[in-house]
Amino acid sequence: MPENNQESINKILAALPQSQYKRIAPYLRQVDLKGGDILLEPNEETDSIYFPQTAMISLVSIMMDGSTTEIGLVGNEGMIGIPAILGGKSTTSRSIVQIPGLALKIPADIIVQEFYRGEKFQQLTLFYIQALLTQVSQSAACNRQHKIEERLARWLLSVQDCVLQNEIPLTQEFIANMLGTRRSGVTVAAGILQQAGIIRYTRGNITILNQDALEDIACECYRIVQNEFIRLLGTRRG
Repeated sequence: MPENNQESINKILAALPQSQYKRIAPYLRQVDLKGGDILLEPNEETDSIYFPQTAMISLVSIMMDGSTTEIGLVGNEGMIGIPAILGGKSTTSRSIVQIPGLALKIPADIIVQEFYRGEKFQQLTLFYIQALLTQVSQSAACNRQHKIEERLARWLLSVQDCVLQNEIPLTQEFIANMLGTRRSGVTVAAGILQQAGIIRYTRGNITILNQDALEDIACECYRIVQNEFIRLLGTRRG
């Protein structure tokens, strides 16, 4: 566990007053999350909370036919296990590790107890939940209203924010599943971005070469979500 919250990397923990961080620090355990690890299944009771550091977790909606669509991304700005805090205990989505990395894990009851103290952690958590709701609702609107290359640019920027690196291990099939679209559409959109020199795509990897140009192509949804994180939490994602 980090000796102090400034070493935690996770922004919620880092923003806590030292006295409040010390209450939960003995219960934090650093874990190495692997790609494909499932942290929470639909309708499964939440018994642990995860604070990502360098890992990226997708919140995924699963249809009866097994098809999936990503409804949210969680990186070092947030946490996994919100149902425990809100009292609902479970959710209908799956939380799955998409980009491997580190996280801090803690028993849910410790965090629930800290939340109901009504201090800084409660405020940060409520602000984060509002920002996450903005992300989820904006993604729904984005998938309906915007062109695939705009959506791809927005999504790549969001992933980059979560993992804090330009080279990202992603396949086109995976991206298609997350965006809820056909792989052929992702292939065309990725080709447009690569031809413009904005990204480089090789088997299983995408490298962002020009972040400013990628932001120019991304739809307004990326900036709306970033601005909401800044307004509520005082810092952008990533």
